[in-house]
Amino acid sequence: MSADRHGEPSPWNVPNALTVLRILMVPLFGWMLLAHPDQAGWRWATTGVFVLAMVTDFIDGHLARSRNLVTSFGKLMDPIADKALTGMAFIGLSIIGELWWWVTIVILLREWGITVMRFFILKYGVMAANRGGKAKTMTQSAALVLYLLPLPAAGLSIGGVAEILSWVLMAAAFLLTVLTGLDYLREAARMRSSYLAAHPEAR
Repeated sequence: MSADRHGEPSPWNVPNALTVLRILMVPLFGWMLLAHPDQAGWRWATTGVFVLAMVTDFIDGHLARSRNLVTSFGKLMDPIADKALTGMAFIGLSIIGELWWWVTIVILLREWGITVMRFFILKYGVMAANRGGKAKTMTQSAALVLYLLPLPAAGLSIGGVAEILSWVLMAAAFLLTVLTGLDYLREAARMRSSYLAAHPEAR
């Protein structure tokens, strides 16, 4: 794709198209999860849609970086697409009674709260994702996949093991979500202090 006059690649590219596709998959995924949550066939299909959406996240990020197709649109919409997808999964699982609401509420407050905070502190600098944040995202995704799978309902022998593993992963995801949220708050405070020290007129 050609670059615009400011030197940034055109937003009309494959990575951004995949991001938009992921956003469009969110209502489909939500409907499939809520329509027939007790039917194994539907749950397998629902899990497949969720995994496919997560794969598009990996692909669009890889393409954007490897082919120099990183755009302002992608930087803005990619994390929103991710949080919309995982948010729908958390909310859907709570609606059908398979995940405690307090877990979903705490996680979503952290996710969207940090996202909003990042916009407010842009004047102090860009807060990049750290290793803890990436580990949190991977753990959340793995836990959600196991929660979505209908292994016990399908009568598979590994269903019980997978259910225990899903609890362990969700507990780890919850702890990482809270701890990394606190870490981002500390980083935001540090960035603000550094900026104000360098620009006292901004106080």
